Order: sequence, then structure tokens, then C-alpha cells
Amino acid sequence: MLRLALYQPDIPQNTGAMIRLAACLGAGVEIIEPCGFILDDARIRRVHMDYIDLVKITRHAGLAELRAAYPNINGARHVLLAPQGEVSIYDFTFRADDILIMGPESKTTLPELIAHADVVLRIPMIAGARSLNVASAAAIALGEARRQCPVD
Repeated sequence: MLRLALYQPDIPQNTGAMIRLAACLGAGVEIIEPCGFILDDARIRRVHMDYIDLVKITRHAGLAELRAAYPNINGARHVLLAPQGEVSIYDFTFRADDILIMGPESKTTLPELIAHADVVLRIPMIAGARSLNVASAAAIALGEARRQCPVD
């Protein structure tokens, strides 16, 4: 199963949007702590509505715990989405068990995320554009991964 991993999310509305996205596209959600808010925050519920019942959410204390839960022995790759990525998501072949990692909204891509990732991908943008909203980037990347690996 494709998974969407949220590393130290700090904007509840974006987290709610990504939970809803994952539910609709049949992906699991991995939350790597700490979060910048309480996970049952009303702002999250307002966005994900009742879609949370359609998705499995797993929480991890850190990147090491995520790696231990999903080692790259069965092909599950930890795929980071970041502006620094050298490979476009459109030139990458996703696998059905990949884990798409999104960094925190309020920080640039952190060195520990780049070091953790098996591959770092980027979403092509026009010159001068710095970054997309994390929920928008997740939608583009998970949509492309789902296009390549349809739900059964």
C-alpha cells in the first residue's frame, strides 16, 4: 500500500487535507512526531471530516522508528518530496509500497530528511517559484504515484 508520511507537521489544516487525500486515494498515513498541534484538533477535523474513518494512521516517534516499521527489504522506498530533488516525479517509477515523505510546512527541507530518504524527488515548477503548499505537493505526488500504481 502506498503511504503518505508527514514529518513533524505543524499546520493542522494541511494535515487534515492530507489525511483526506490519503483516504480518497487509498493510501496509509504515517505521522512522524512531534506534531506542532494536538492530533484531535478541531481544525484537522474540520478539513478531513469523516474521511479519517477510511484511512489507517500510524504514529512514529521519529525517522528511525519509521525506518524500522518499513525497512527497504521488500522494496518499500522512503521517497522524499523536496525542491532539492534532482529527479522529477514524472521521470520516476513509483512502486505500490513506496512511502512518500512530506517535510514540515514551516521549515525548509531538513538535512535529516535528505539523509533518511532512499530517493529525493521534486515537482517541476516555473523558474522563480520556491515551493508549493505541502498539501498541494502531496496531492500532485500521490496522484502521480496512484496513476502509476492504481488501486486494485
